[in-house]
Amino acid sequence: MNLRKAAGGIGLMAAIAVSLSVTAPAASAQPTSSDTTTGAELQDDFNGDGYSDVAFPVPAAGLKSYEGNQDGGGAAYDGYVAVMYGSADGLQTSSKQVFDQEKPGIPGDAAQGDAYGSSVTSADLDQDGYADLIVGAGGDDGGRGSLSVIWGGPDGLSDSTWLAQGDAYDDGIGHLAEAGDFNGDGTPDVVTSFGDTGLHVLTGPFDRTGAPAGGTRAVDGPAGDDWMTDLAAGDVNGDGVTDLVSTTGRDDASRVAYWAGSPDGLTAGASVSGLDGAGDNLDVGDVNGDHHADIVIGRPDGNFGSENPLPAAKGGMVTYVPGSADGPVPAGATRINQDTAGVPGVAEEDEADGSCDQFGAGVSVGDIDGDGYADVSVGVRAETYDDIEMTGAAVTLRGTADGLTGAGAQVFSEDTAGVPGIPQAWDFFGSATKLTDTDGDGMADLVVGASGEGESGDEDTTDGSIWVLKATADGVTPDGSFTFGVRTLGVPAHNGGGLGSEFAS
Repeated sequence: MNLRKAAGGIGLMAAIAVSLSVTAPAASAQPTSSDTTTGAELQDDFNGDGYSDVAFPVPAAGLKSYEGNQDGGGAAYDGYVAVMYGSADGLQTSSKQVFDQEKPGIPGDAAQGDAYGSSVTSADLDQDGYADLIVGAGGDDGGRGSLSVIWGGPDGLSDSTWLAQGDAYDDGIGHLAEAGDFNGDGTPDVVTSFGDTGLHVLTGPFDRTGAPAGGTRAVDGPAGDDWMTDLAAGDVNGDGVTDLVSTTGRDDASRVAYWAGSPDGLTAGASVSGLDGAGDNLDVGDVNGDHHADIVIGRPDGNFGSENPLPAAKGGMVTYVPGSADGPVPAGATRINQDTAGVPGVAEEDEADGSCDQFGAGVSVGDIDGDGYADVSVGVRAETYDDIEMTGAAVTLRGTADGLTGAGAQVFSEDTAGVPGIPQAWDFFGSATKLTDTDGDGMADLVVGASGEGESGDEDTTDGSIWVLKATADGVTPDGSFTFGVRTLGVPAHNGGGLGSEFAS
């Protein structure tokens, strides 16, 4: 597609053992292919059928009705999380489940500002062979925050339990959360943000009361940083123990920190020198195939307000940082924007009117073509072309033995042949992206959010929508792609609710 743009302290609670009032899918037969990963091995297979499932957090919307959002007049911010299940044919819209704090069996009470779904991750916490869904509500109880788990099983997700609750205002428990084996004992642990740059680590395994067998401890982050904006878990140093990476701040003030895993759990976080200004959202994965997780960071907001503009940050950028036995290697970093050879489009920003392509929104890492090198998807949520302002796009970048490259990049939008929908102003297609293998073929499909879209096609209704594009050995294809929104989920439309503004990690 030829892009033409205008300038443009934690309390652990007892279990609540009651059933959820949701329609859960029955588990399908276990795939017979020896190449298919079993449900017990997948971090995100909630019904154990061998296929990855996908959660869609919507912390800005909600299922209750408030005076402020009657008739689509504003976002609720109590939040909900929707889930769809994978199959041999990919994601099945008929398998939807929707959870919020009004549902029977979900702990807590829905209230405006709770932001249930502010973080969502998954792991088999109780080691029963089914992945469990971990949900944060960073605004719960006046900003104290909370973290809960919805348990997986053969019929999908049901029953929920507190994992942690904040004690003081601005603890912000659950604002961010990640799961991983941070002490290398073979069972998953959970980390959650605490305060500005600190973490609380809940050391597994967990029982159905939500209590972590290894207890809970605080781990400090780098002093003087802003609030954390993102977390990602992976084995960066290749020692078999999960490490953690975080970002704080935005634009020039953004910083990257590295928290190494060890037999004693996560060590204190330390700032990674040379990556100041790299961005505010990230993911990790083995892009260069050397068995170390690499770091990919997105800076979507370009150079606005910068005293020392970075040429590569024009219009937004992505920074690739290789992992090594010593951790991240910033000296080996590669920066990519829309002016990089092979990347479709042109890097543009206009300080006068505050417009910017926002290349670098919602980065995700996964192997699209099954060649053993993880690829990267990138949102370009404010891309403007054909005189349609901020309609948005998503770009995929290839992983190689030499790292991330612009060569062979692909771009998709609602203007791409085969992709359903009509491009409209302020759709923000590419608000978030996710690469995940939902059909068990060994290739990661592309899921794209458009937070400003409306399933009805009404450009004045910004409840958000989701697109799913299949992966092939030649890359992502628009053939057979489909889209869905709040009507498919069976939830009320909330103007500004923003389905598709973020995905589970």
